[in-house]
Amino acid sequence: MNDQFEQLARDVALSLLALRVFGPGVVTLARRVAAALVRVGVREMDHRLPGGDR
Repeated sequence: MNDQFEQLARDVALSLLALRVFGPGVVTLARRVAAALVRVGVREMDHRLPGGDR
């Protein structure tokens, strides 16, 4: 549990630092990267799961 809290604190600190350094554009970029990764993951699941070939 303590390790998870440390990792969360580190992630929050890095996120705040990135926001401070790069400005609000980094939030938009992060959202786009996350959306792209979700699309790739869904596409990969479609190919690997039975009946996924459309």
